[in-house]
Formats: sequence, C-alpha cells, structure tokens
Amino acid sequence: MMAASKPVEPESGSGLPRWQLALLVGAPIVLGVGAVYLWNRSRSKSKRNGERKTPEGSASPVHGQAQDGGEQKGMSPLDQAQAAKNRGNKYFKASKFEQAIQCYTEAISLCPTEQKGDLSTFYQNRAAAYEQQMKWAEVVQDCSRAVDLNPRYVKALFRRAKAQEKLDNKKECLEDVTAVCILEAFQNQQSMLLADKVLKLLGKEKAKEKYKNREPLMPSPQFIKSYFSSFTEDIISQPLQKGEKKDEDKDKEGEAAEVTASSGYLKAKHFMDEENYDKIISECSKEVESRGRHTAEALLLRATFYLLIGNASAAQPDLDQVINMESANVKLRANALIKRGSMYMQQQQPQLSTQDFNMAAEIDPQNADVYHHRGQLKILLDQVEEAVADFDKCIGLRPDSALAQAQKCFALYRQAYTGNNASQVQIAMEGFEDIIRRFPKCAEGYALYAQALTDQQQFGKADEMYDKCIELEPDNATTYVHKGLLQLQWKQDLDLGLELISKAIEIDSKCDFAYETMGTIEVQRGNLDKAIDMFNKAINLAKSEMEMAHLYSLCDAAYAQTEVAKKALSN
Repeated sequence: MMAASKPVEPESGSGLPRWQLALLVGAPIVLGVGAVYLWNRSRSKSKRNGERKTPEGSASPVHGQAQDGGEQKGMSPLDQAQAAKNRGNKYFKASKFEQAIQCYTEAISLCPTEQKGDLSTFYQNRAAAYEQQMKWAEVVQDCSRAVDLNPRYVKALFRRAKAQEKLDNKKECLEDVTAVCILEAFQNQQSMLLADKVLKLLGKEKAKEKYKNREPLMPSPQFIKSYFSSFTEDIISQPLQKGEKKDEDKDKEGEAAEVTASSGYLKAKHFMDEENYDKIISECSKEVESRGRHTAEALLLRATFYLLIGNASAAQPDLDQVINMESANVKLRANALIKRGSMYMQQQQPQLSTQDFNMAAEIDPQNADVYHHRGQLKILLDQVEEAVADFDKCIGLRPDSALAQAQKCFALYRQAYTGNNASQVQIAMEGFEDIIRRFPKCAEGYALYAQALTDQQQFGKADEMYDKCIELEPDNATTYVHKGLLQLQWKQDLDLGLELISKAIEIDSKCDFAYETMGTIEVQRGNLDKAIDMFNKAINLAKSEMEMAHLYSLCDAAYAQTEVAKKALSN
C-alpha cells in the first residue's frame, strides 16, 4: 500500500537501478579475490554502445598471404587459417552464411591449438554466422569454446548471453551478461538493458510462484500504526466510542461481560487498541457471518488486515462488497475505494487505481484522505502537477495536515530537481524549512527534507534531520535505514551504515527495507553469500508481489556475481 511504506522517491540519484549500483561497486572487490577475468581488458579499446554483428578481423589477408583460395607454398598453418577466416568474413558480409561457416570451420581446423587468441576469434566468428541463421544451440557451443580459450572475451560472452536468452536459459544468460557488464564497467547500454530485462523476467517468475504459496505474515505493530496514521477519516481506525471502550472506573466483571456479549467487530476493535492484531480477522469474520449491525465495518477492517498481511485476493471481495453497499456510511465506502485503488496500483493496474480514486472523490468530495492518497498515486505516475493539486485540496479541507504539506513540498522539489531548475529547487528547500517550523512534530517533514538535502549533498544537515525524526519516532526502523544509507554516501562508512541498519532490524525484525539495504551493502563489501541471505529475508517479508519481484532481481544479480567470481577463480 502507498500509505506507510517507504517515502516516494526514485530508486537512486544516479539513474541506475539498484542491482547495477550494487554490482558496479562490488566489481573491484571481486577483482581482489583474483577475478582478472572481470576487469583486465585492454585500456586502449574504446567503449562502444552499438552492437557489432560482423565477424572479427579484416576481410583481406593480414600476414601477406595470397588472395582467396590461392594459398602460397610455405605458408604457415596460422597464415592458412587467417586466409580461411578472411574468406569467411567476405562471405559473411555478402550474407552467404553457410559458406562463411565452412570457411571458419576450415580456419579452426588449420589453426595451431597453441594460438588460443586466434582460435577463439575463429569460433566467435562462426558463432556470429550461426546467429544469423538463428541456430542458437550452435551459437552457445561456439561461444563457449571461444570463452574457454579467452575468458575475457566480451563479444563471445555477450553473444552467448543473447543466445541463452533465445533458448530461455535465463540463469545462464544472466551469468554471462553480468560478466559483460562488469568487464565493460557498465558503459554499454545494450548489455545493461539485457541484464535488466532478464533480472525482471526472473524476478516476476519467481515472485509469482512464491507469492502465491507464501504464508501470510502480519507486519510489525510500528508498520500497522504508521499505516493507519495515514488516514484521518477512516472510521475503522478510530478509537472505540464511549460505552464500547475500556473505562478505568468501570467494574472489571461488568466490562468483561459487555465485551463478551458484544459483536465480533467490537471485539476486533478492542484487539486493535491492545495491538493484538492476529485476532482481528477471525473476529471480523464472526461479525460478517452473523450479519451483525457492524457488518460493513467488519468487512472493511478484515479487508484492511488482509491487505496488511499481503493477501490481496482475499481482501478484494470484502472491499467490493463495501463499495457496492449503498446503505453503508459513505466514509466507509470511500475508504474502501482508496484501499482498493492502492491495491490496484501495487498490482501495476494504474487505470483501475485512478478509477477508484476518482469514484471516491465523487461520492465523498469533502474527504481529505481521498486527495492525500490520490496525490501519492499521481507522484508514482509522474503526474506532479495533478499531485500538487490533490495535496492542495487535502490541505484546504484539513489545513493542519502536516503530512500532505510535506508531501506536496517534496513533489515540487522532485519536479524542480529532475528538471534541473535551480531556482525552483531553492524555493522547495525554503518550503521544507517553513514546514518544519510550522509543524515541528511531523517526523515525515524532517524525513522528506533529509532526502532533498541528501540530493543537494548537504549531508551534515540531512543527518540532523534524521536525528530529529528519530527523536520524534524512536521506533521507526525506516529512519535508521535512511540514516545508515546517508553515512555510506557521505563518509563511505560501511561499518557505521551497517550498525544503523542493524539497529533498524533490532527495532523492527520485519523491516524488509532494512534487509534489502543490508543486502546491497554486503554486495558492495564483497560478502555475496551474506547479501543473498539478506535479500532472501527481505523476500519473505515482502508486502506485495511487485516488491517481491524487485527483491528477487537484487538477489539474482548477487547470485550471478558469485557464479561469475567462481568462474574467474577457476581460470
């Protein structure tokens, strides 16, 4: 859900996905364990972003040998092989791939086995011809021979990666393209795009299977309270009314009798007050089954907890029922639409999400929550002007809404920052100062300001803002993670960063963001096995299939690097 999750922000200031950042920083560490395979290419070679489809080597003789087929007496076997290769190159350029293959095969058979560099080129050239014929298995076979002879052969590795993709061998494709990315220092757009594509496909495949069979997991109390605090007009999250609520002066026996005799929904509300969240769904179910007078509220509360434990398929029928219950309180129906709209956004169905938020605004136009949450949706859709308009509506209805004011300021800041508009960036930064002055108790205001300050490389002040957040919300694990990340960017202090993120896990053992971040840091430290363990912990805590797919991508990127490193050590 959009509420109470990590602040809305791009993946990284550099524009690289996090898996690329992790590998990029991790690469020199792999070198430290002997992976010459990954980096030691000639510095004289220029970096190219385009894909070369032609074979290697000149189409004319390079050792003074005779032209096509006219080999001279006394030519060395290598010269004869080069002549055969050159004939193959001419056929290749004329799109006569079968004849090119025959020439490359002749070159391979003539070439002395000790001439590994030349032999690897001949195999790679034949693979290029097979590629034109879409003979993917043969491409893989020849590229493998080329790489065996020359383990740093980027062109053969990338060609094999593309063939493995065609053969649907995603794991093998990923290992090859990871090696290519590292060898090329992430300068070649094509190899990076292929890696990104394969990681996303692998992540989606694995997440779909895992999420379907996952055990429901209740988030931490801190996360649940933070989630509900993002709503100001949510009836089900309000404290119990007088007469339903625990009263210190009330006779204990009488109170117990009242609660026992009360509805399942009221019992669920008591459990909410006590932070005994595991019992809420079952009590709501009792209310729904008995068709009690709080059925609509029970359906919405049950759906909300289904969403919190990551069971969207169970939540949707309850939300649908409340939304279609015209006799229900309009605030309940609007809240159900907000939650279903957020669920659709998580499922990457922005059109359905937008429809639900628009319907919520139609049926309850004075509901500040609708505009606050729709504003967050618009930021995710990169519709900043519409987001700001929604935050303004929310603020107009609730002038004391510090959260909406902080998020509006952050939206304006991101728009100015990504548009390189220095004067608007300065106005947004002054806006943050105004917000923390007017709302000194709003932790989110300090947190968003800290992110903006970090972008501006004002690290010392950003650190102060995170300290303010911790002072206001000492049990907010996410703040410790952000503060830990700041130490890495500011002081390159991995140990302090890990110490702060470990503190986050100590506060909230179910903070998936902390495990994900720790995994990324461990990749950078070269502790790939530990990184994989951290990513797996985050995967088990993921709150949506989309989030899980992203985490699998990080985990698979780290695993691919371990495989590349193992191969490097064996060469």
